[in-house]
Amino acid sequence: MSVIVKSATGEIYLFCKGADSSIFPRVIEGKVDQIRSRVERNAVEGLRTLCVAYKRLTQEEYGGVCQLLQAAKVALQDREKKLAEAYEQIEKDLILLGATAVEDRLQEKAADTIEALQKAGVKVWVLTGDKMETAAATCYACRLFRRDTQLLELTTKKIEEQTLHDVLLELSKTVLHYSGSLTRDNLSGLSTDMQDYGLIIDGAALSLIMKPREDGSSSNYRELFLDICRSCSAVLCCRMAPLQKAQIVKLIKFSKEHPITLAIGDGANDVSMILEAHVGIGVIGKEGRQAARNSDYAVPKFKHLKKMLLVHGHFYYVRISELVQYFFYKNVCFIFPQFLYQFFCGFSQQTLYDTAYLTLYNISFTSLPILLYSLMEQHVSIDVLKRDPSLYRDIAKNALLRWRVFIYWTFLGVFDALVFFFGAYFVFENTTVTSNGQIMTTNTHMVRRLWVCPFSVFLECITNKIFLENIFRCDSSVCFVSSSGSLPPLCSL
Repeated sequence: MSVIVKSATGEIYLFCKGADSSIFPRVIEGKVDQIRSRVERNAVEGLRTLCVAYKRLTQEEYGGVCQLLQAAKVALQDREKKLAEAYEQIEKDLILLGATAVEDRLQEKAADTIEALQKAGVKVWVLTGDKMETAAATCYACRLFRRDTQLLELTTKKIEEQTLHDVLLELSKTVLHYSGSLTRDNLSGLSTDMQDYGLIIDGAALSLIMKPREDGSSSNYRELFLDICRSCSAVLCCRMAPLQKAQIVKLIKFSKEHPITLAIGDGANDVSMILEAHVGIGVIGKEGRQAARNSDYAVPKFKHLKKMLLVHGHFYYVRISELVQYFFYKNVCFIFPQFLYQFFCGFSQQTLYDTAYLTLYNISFTSLPILLYSLMEQHVSIDVLKRDPSLYRDIAKNALLRWRVFIYWTFLGVFDALVFFFGAYFVFENTTVTSNGQIMTTNTHMVRRLWVCPFSVFLECITNKIFLENIFRCDSSVCFVSSSGSLPPLCSL
């Protein structure tokens, strides 16, 4: 990023700051070797580094720069390409001024949060613009990489020694040697039976992978790259531009598994990534509020992501899934008897229920139970969900809204409707209606009116069904979650 300033004496300067990989190729003067060694040493220590360079512009050069930028800005075709070319012409022949190194400490409980997400089956990727050494040190500090994690590099330095095709094939053989036909997606990211791999890729290597062929088709390296990533417990993408972060999210989102992606960031350079993901979360902090303003949810600290996903996300999914299925169930129970009644009323379009019941069934009679359930249901306590993140696997891959569960609720509604209808039919089969509208059986025993008793029993069964179903379902499933084998995890960025 560059800025042009004018001093009090009338001199014009261009100051440029950026990563060492971007600044050093544009420098023609300065203590390059000395500053490069210091930058590398600071990066190994986990400090975030930036290089600063400048050059002096004459009045004629400044006028040429203004004309060049104005021509690129008003171009009707290939505007971005022309702007990039203009920046390349301006940001050259610089004098290296120095470098900065800032300690970027992890937030409180950031490492615990990432470890909990991995135990919950969520694949965690780190997308950053830092140097590889700085980003790797941060990943070790936040427990994304463990001591026994074998790091695989897909960087520009390695591609220079071999071709991209050879590097990808070598990595693919390495990660698939131990796992065989099983990919890391079907196993826990913290498995002790398999070798854990961590992949490190930089922005230049990603550009080569994402580069389309000359015939305009997609590169065949993308699928190979995704196969390698699936077999890794964690992926670190360093030296990423903001648009490359969005490309990574898009690549994962439209892969063959179609996982649900979540992006979390705290700065303006994370906005494109947050907008591209299915769910975007912005962290409000010293980096500003651009990420929070463009996100779906905003949190003040990274540690709150654990409770948001593993507790509130768990409760919300269970409640909404039960709400959808119960809605279909109670309406099947209500409408199917009306369908059966047409065979007994000569297809006269006579309604089985009173008009008031038809109007108030969904509005009043059956709305309160599911409303209370969807607001207050906690089939597992909050402390248990925090203590055991693996319970999140019970709802992974949309487990409670699959066709099998939906068909179960539908057939249950049909069965209950048959019981309600024919139960009432056989109870009142031999009845006589008196002049005052009451029903008299063959044994002259007075009972309630025909439309009151069956409907009252019907409503009682419908309203209690969701609570009975939930009690028996929870008692039979939660106890076996921690020992029920690994489920395919959701993919998160």
